[in-house]
Amino acid sequence: MAVLLKRLLHPPRTPEALGRPLGRREASLGTHAGPAVRVRFAPSPTGFLHLGGLRTALYNYIFAKKHGGSFILRLEDTDQTRLVPGAADNIEDMLEWAGIPPDESPRRGGPAGPYLQSQRLALYAQATEALLKSGAAYPCFCSPQRLELLKREALRNRQTPRYDNRCRSLSEAQVAQKLAKDPKPPIRFHLEGEAPAFQDLVYGWNRHEVASVEGDPVILKSDGFPTYHLACVVDDHHMGISHVLRGSEWLVSTSKHLLLYRALGWQPPRFAHLPLLLNRDGSKLSKRQGDIFLEHFAAAGFLPDALLDIITSCGSGFAENQMGRTLPELITQFDLTRVTCHSALLDLEKLPEFNRGLSRLEMPVAGRSLGFPGRLHLRRLVSDKTQRRQLVGKLQALVEEAFGSQLQDRNVLDAAYVERIILLRQDLVSPVHSYLWTRPAVSRAQLGAVSEKVDIIAKRVLGLLEGPGMSLTQDMLNGELKKLSEGLEGTKHSNVMKLLRVALSGQLQGPPVAEMMLSLGPKEVRERIQKVLSS
Repeated sequence: MAVLLKRLLHPPRTPEALGRPLGRREASLGTHAGPAVRVRFAPSPTGFLHLGGLRTALYNYIFAKKHGGSFILRLEDTDQTRLVPGAADNIEDMLEWAGIPPDESPRRGGPAGPYLQSQRLALYAQATEALLKSGAAYPCFCSPQRLELLKREALRNRQTPRYDNRCRSLSEAQVAQKLAKDPKPPIRFHLEGEAPAFQDLVYGWNRHEVASVEGDPVILKSDGFPTYHLACVVDDHHMGISHVLRGSEWLVSTSKHLLLYRALGWQPPRFAHLPLLLNRDGSKLSKRQGDIFLEHFAAAGFLPDALLDIITSCGSGFAENQMGRTLPELITQFDLTRVTCHSALLDLEKLPEFNRGLSRLEMPVAGRSLGFPGRLHLRRLVSDKTQRRQLVGKLQALVEEAFGSQLQDRNVLDAAYVERIILLRQDLVSPVHSYLWTRPAVSRAQLGAVSEKVDIIAKRVLGLLEGPGMSLTQDMLNGELKKLSEGLEGTKHSNVMKLLRVALSGQLQGPPVAEMMLSLGPKEVRERIQKVLSS
């Protein structure tokens, strides 16, 4: 801070910053020289990553990849009093889990590091010194008590609280006198009366006359840490950011940032402010909502594909809304010009539609939530040999954990059997589908209570399965079972289905019988029915 104030008493008359002349031009909207597209996701580690942050990160990621550019993670940790232990690691962990890892980050490093703002204080001090030298910034000696009184007075008069810029007009002698008592004052930026217009890539042309509604903002605190306004401008410049894609809550601050760019003689990036992601009822996503954090979904076993799917399908940026888009498809189809100004309403109750089978299942052995991909994503994963093998391995491990010693026949873990089950069923390790992995203990007496024609029904089903050249499909089985019931005088079709369901699963409720038979396969169905007949 002492270095910053050396020239306070003798500021030059001509505006100059960092050795470059300062013009009064309007901010250019062109990208930086060169072909590189560089975007950044810059969350504050004051909390773990949630769905709103994921959507901002995702839009930056797919924009960068669509244009062959770089996606940068920068952590804005300048508010040291609000940092949450573990949040920085969580943010990067969750981006990697979601399949959108940064190209440069605190963990990965990169050519524009460091990527923690708390490690870039020298850059902010350098920029502040340039602003002080040009007269675009000044020290503020107002006490916290005076600032609080200003705020209370404004609220009492039903006005927006603002700093009255009192220290802006201090004379050279007054500054020298106050510096002797307070050598590390905060530094404020001198807002000019005419803010530059800018063309936002989503909201179009904008101009916010910030000087008419705000007081001069603090850009460097007395502890040497910058505020957001200075830090984001300095970092975006030094990191070569070409496009800033951030939430629409920062739209009104952009004119202030452009004033800083102009005062520092720097070319600004292009801006695109993304509409907010809101709850279904239109309320803001809040960090107090425990179910919006990514680690909640990861711990529950949800696939990240489903989250990327739902947060893009409920918003804009694509030619049409559809389910089941892969990340490569999102990259190919994304069009920034299609992003609208309307907020996106997120209905998490529809998540099962995007990821059927990613329900949270409480397993009796593990005592924790497990999940498995739904049909849309299963089809995609199973079509890839490597991913199919990984998926089979995951399900085998889940079955081992859920049923353990209950597995009378280890053949149910055969890769071919497991793969067939994956294609046919979703909630694979829930109690209602335990029949897939364990043979039920069903007696002949139990089946006799359902229908006295146990032997006839069983033998006809066995004959059905042994038919030559039989091609098993669910529709075919439904038709054959219907014919079987019609040939049994005095026996309802519902009783035949009930008897077979109990014989195959030991349960009175569950999936359709034809689906159960198809999942188990002819060999297993025969063995279960023959076991009941011999009991």
